[in-house]
Amino acid sequence: MKAIHTLLFILFSAAILSAQKTSPEGSFETSDHVKISYRVSGKGEACIYVPGGPGQGYPSFELLGGNTLEKKMKMIYMDQRGSGTSGKSENYHLDAMVQDIEELRQHLKIDRVFLLAHSFGGIIAVNYAKKYPQHTKGLILANITLHFLNHETLKEQIEYGKSLLQQPDKTISEDSLSTELSKVSSALRKKRIGYKFLTEDIETIKKTDEIDSLHPRIIDFGMAVISKPKEFPEYYADYASITKDIRLPVLIITGTKDKAVGTQHYKTFHFPDQKVVPIEGGHLLYYEKNREFVDAVWSFINLRK
Repeated sequence: MKAIHTLLFILFSAAILSAQKTSPEGSFETSDHVKISYRVSGKGEACIYVPGGPGQGYPSFELLGGNTLEKKMKMIYMDQRGSGTSGKSENYHLDAMVQDIEELRQHLKIDRVFLLAHSFGGIIAVNYAKKYPQHTKGLILANITLHFLNHETLKEQIEYGKSLLQQPDKTISEDSLSTELSKVSSALRKKRIGYKFLTEDIETIKKTDEIDSLHPRIIDFGMAVISKPKEFPEYYADYASITKDIRLPVLIITGTKDKAVGTQHYKTFHFPDQKVVPIEGGHLLYYEKNREFVDAVWSFINLRK
């Protein structure tokens, strides 16, 4: 899977951001002795943010508009194990990432929380909700994937990439999709337009680069998942199939031009109680369409108070 090392969501390191301007509010040690850093800010309904990536820290979301939500919500930002300022671990399996969220909830003594997930974080958030529905008040799924690097999304990305390169599109076998995407991604980077999978505005990338330069951070979790797909097959499974069994309120925010997870992927989700809010834009709606994004989240939260 040659495309894995380019990472489409992460392939532009501008989206993998480092620690924030202030130190995390606190940390705790998990039951398997891993330090988890977190920050709590705002007042209102408690909401844990689940970063994308895999292994992306929370500052990109918080400092580029996510913190607007704090006016009406208690936002809980966490660096996942092996990410940001949290500790490294020998266990980066999905069940451990889910359990870290649960132990953070317990540590903060909150009975029920909303989860707000972005991109790859959707896989972790949905699996948490499936395992701990009694502690989940609702899911807010922003530009998420529930099937990492799935064939339909790869096909859309290849087609879009070739249109940017003004190359003719052609039918590609499913076995060759990853290889073809690597070629297309490499060509886009050489032309310095690879960022267009995330956004159409280079200024957004410059802003995320600015945040990225603030502090160093570890990316062990993300590198483990990307470099060892056979060791972590659970992250490449299709979790859209379990959505029909998750009977919780769900808000799905999707970008009409989001080529990072695909513009049609959300249509594979079938939560019994879901609301879909399409927003004109790409993968980083929380920044580029902040008002629309925040209004959608607040409206969803208000209905469930």
